[in-house]
Amino acid sequence: MDEHPRCLIVPGLDNSGPDHWQSRWEQTRDDCRRVEMGCWSVPIRNVWLSRLDQAIGDRGVPVILIGHSLGCLAIAWWAGLIGEEAGRRVAGALLVAPPDVDRADVHPVLRPFAPAPSKALPFPSLLVASRNDPYARFDRLERLARAWGSRLVDAGRCGHINAASGLGDWPAGEALLEDLIAGAGAGKGAARPASRGEGLGQR
Repeated sequence: MDEHPRCLIVPGLDNSGPDHWQSRWEQTRDDCRRVEMGCWSVPIRNVWLSRLDQAIGDRGVPVILIGHSLGCLAIAWWAGLIGEEAGRRVAGALLVAPPDVDRADVHPVLRPFAPAPSKALPFPSLLVASRNDPYARFDRLERLARAWGSRLVDAGRCGHINAASGLGDWPAGEALLEDLIAGAGAGKGAARPASRGEGLGQR
């Protein structure tokens, strides 16, 4: 059995365009492929969860999930639905800039993903948060990281950590991914602790 993890990219609302770091990783890495969630502009939660479940499958190969924005909420909802079995199918998750779907002024298309799941994820995860994300306050993401049992990574001030943030290939984020892959390869499912102020928003 091939023990090298396969990485599944889970974009958010409207998918990730060609300049997004998720798309760049998909183009440059042989181990990454995108999950076709469908209904990108008006996401249907059950459709997204079904597509994610199909993509993850159960092939005995470690899976690393790479979520951005609403894709992070889809991962958390899927994990809550599957329960402990999710921990046997997923070796780790990189969760970048989840939006606050519980805020009063949340966009209507995001409301089907509210309330945000509050149970701990049954697999190791890193939650990367920006201090000036227009879609979620940093303190809210701190609380979400605690609820999900995720290690919080302070990305500094880099907006929604998307193409508009000008991160290019986002090598610092890719280093976090490599830590998750190393943990999965070692059979430990653990990632190196990430300290605040690591310059994750830098090229």
